[in-house]
Amino acid sequence: MADYDYDLFVIGAGSGGTRASRVAAAHGARVAVAEEYRVGGTCVIRGCVPKKLLIYGAHFAEDLKDAKRFGWQVPDQCDFDWKTLRDNVLEEVDRINGAYTQTLENHGVEIIHSRAVVTGPHSVRLADGTEKTAERILIAVGARPAVPECPGAEHGITSNEAFHLDALPKRVLIAGAGYIANEFAGIFHQLGSHVIIMNRTQDILRGYDLSIRDRLLQISMMKGLEFKFDANFEGIDKQEDGCLTVRMSGHEPVTVDMVMFATGRVPNTEELGLEDAGVALEKGAIVVDAHNRSNVESIFAIGDVTNRIQLTPIAIREGQAFADTFYGNKPTTVDYTNIPSAVFSHPPLAGVGMTESEAKQKLGSVSVYSSDFRPMKNVLAGRNERALYKMVCDGETGRIVGLHMIGPDVPEILQAAAIAVKAGLTKAQFDETVALHPTMAEELVLMK
Repeated sequence: MADYDYDLFVIGAGSGGTRASRVAAAHGARVAVAEEYRVGGTCVIRGCVPKKLLIYGAHFAEDLKDAKRFGWQVPDQCDFDWKTLRDNVLEEVDRINGAYTQTLENHGVEIIHSRAVVTGPHSVRLADGTEKTAERILIAVGARPAVPECPGAEHGITSNEAFHLDALPKRVLIAGAGYIANEFAGIFHQLGSHVIIMNRTQDILRGYDLSIRDRLLQISMMKGLEFKFDANFEGIDKQEDGCLTVRMSGHEPVTVDMVMFATGRVPNTEELGLEDAGVALEKGAIVVDAHNRSNVESIFAIGDVTNRIQLTPIAIREGQAFADTFYGNKPTTVDYTNIPSAVFSHPPLAGVGMTESEAKQKLGSVSVYSSDFRPMKNVLAGRNERALYKMVCDGETGRIVGLHMIGPDVPEILQAAAIAVKAGLTKAQFDETVALHPTMAEELVLMK
């Protein structure tokens, strides 16, 4: 065997790269991981963790209003300080970054705080010119926000910058209608901004069940969010007072204080030396097989850089499977069926399995059950906001092939229910389960 500096060299210390590094080292491998920014990656540093904390903070806007109906003497106008929330969230990010770093060090992983590029099947070059060799190279550099090409695009921000704002905008236009757009729309709206969502099509949250996303659209409009559909950027003009005027097709121009791009994410494969090393790319993503191996035998990739399913838990699973397969004598592949996902919009939604439309196309015979109700808390609070749960079943066997929900706490509820869908349970088995009353989750076993 050739004499390499490491058994495994990982580029990128996000969720997937960290898991692969730690587990491979625990199996006895000599591991180094290069990270040019901070250990933790998108999820921990500028993604799901700080975003979820902002969502918690924003939710108090409605909770404080509702509290009056529950007997609490809350003033009509509560002061909110953005910088307090922002700084506390960033402090928690620092803590988790430190925990990730310590975990790697405790497992003997060498952390190299530098950019690394691939120079061959077994070699990488660091920013200072140092060359390192490894038996295997794992690319786990993730993805970055896409920015549309239009005049004045430099005046907009992405989700990366949203966590560091000096002040909240009074008016914000969010471009895109996926999960990032809808989540930040809820955050900014609850914290007092007027929100305009601009999308190039008429659909929000493509891939989720139509009934659920239609309900979110209805509730969002009822709350006062503004939507501009079938709209493409024509230009963003910065005014003398710092405001931004957005010109778009099919609509009159709008003037806002901030434009945020939430128009998808693209794999971070540029200037990594992959083409020179012969690594095959497809639409900017690294092409890999079921064991995360590229067309170059010694180079592997996991997570968003492969553009398979851009979810943090998937990157973690892929990292675990890679390390177990090649260093733990436990060949493992990831099962990509029935993956639960959630959108922490306001209210949140979650789903697992096939949508009603997908099930009809694939199965033909489909039975659909639903529960459309006002959560008990909303009733006493005087809110007309309704939750919707939907179960899609194979019409012949009764097997549950999809479960889709919108309403308070549905991501928490769906996690357990997704196990049942993954296990192939039937509607009859749900019906046989005694309801836990009074809860919102009991609607899962009471659907008609």
